[in-house]
Amino acid sequence: MRRLAIAFVVALVSPAAPALAWWDEGHMQIAYVAYKKLTPAARDRADALLKLNPDYANWIAGAPQGQEQLYAFVHAATWPDDIKMKPDYYDDQVTDSTAKQLVPYGHLKHAYWHYKDALFSADDTPLPRPDSVDAVSQLKLMIAKLPANSDASETLRSYSLSWMIHLVGDLHQPLHAIARYSAALPDKGGDRGGNEEQVVAANGETLALHAYWDGIFGGYSTVFGAVFDADQRGGLSSVTADAAKAQIIDPATWAQESFDLAKTTAYAAPVRTDKQPAELTREYETNARETARKQAALAAARLANLLEVLLR
Repeated sequence: MRRLAIAFVVALVSPAAPALAWWDEGHMQIAYVAYKKLTPAARDRADALLKLNPDYANWIAGAPQGQEQLYAFVHAATWPDDIKMKPDYYDDQVTDSTAKQLVPYGHLKHAYWHYKDALFSADDTPLPRPDSVDAVSQLKLMIAKLPANSDASETLRSYSLSWMIHLVGDLHQPLHAIARYSAALPDKGGDRGGNEEQVVAANGETLALHAYWDGIFGGYSTVFGAVFDADQRGGLSSVTADAAKAQIIDPATWAQESFDLAKTTAYAAPVRTDKQPAELTREYETNARETARKQAALAAARLANLLEVLLR
């Protein structure tokens, strides 16, 4: 609970802080459901690659005997967020010459890899040029490197997989695919995917709209806790993804879907276009939870399908 409380404080007092889609619980539940869907051959290949991640020993520490690989895969889903807090990892900018480079286990945080901000104006506010490096551009590079017949080293494949497990989840969080501009928020970045709008949830908490969506599945959790929650009655394991949509493994399509959902659901009334807090209604929160569950289930199915193709 301490880390969850810290996350809420960061969301409230530090607008420049990088976004954390779904927080730990959401990312780990998506990874868990995806891992269960993989064939033994794809699992074995994923397991072998993740063993090359420098944090692997920490991931499996305390794992029940025989479940080390599962725990590693589920824990890997939070690794791109975890490195943001490592003292030997450094902030960098989307305009840097290294922004698009895949450097196996280098020490850059690449915070801008976590989202694809399609720009949107609520009132014809002029839009700047979008960034050319984002979650979609980088995920496409990683997809190209992961197959055994690519020119990538095993370490680069491991690095790509460690990011991919996370980024698939990111791209299914609607507010990781949009930046809304308005007369009240006209500057570069706009509302930064809901980070600049405040809402009041049913529990009385005032927080950024983006943080509200990130926290729908909960905050900090152990792997055991995430697996337990996913397997509970009504948990993510019981949500059936649309079979036809699950076959779509194009990151650009995922981002477009999330962009559309952001406009229709995440920004739905009573959310405002300025920084004044909006009190969320029961209807809004119900729709948000249902949308998040469907998106997370779809992310899990697509992650599994994508890895089946890439890890043959």
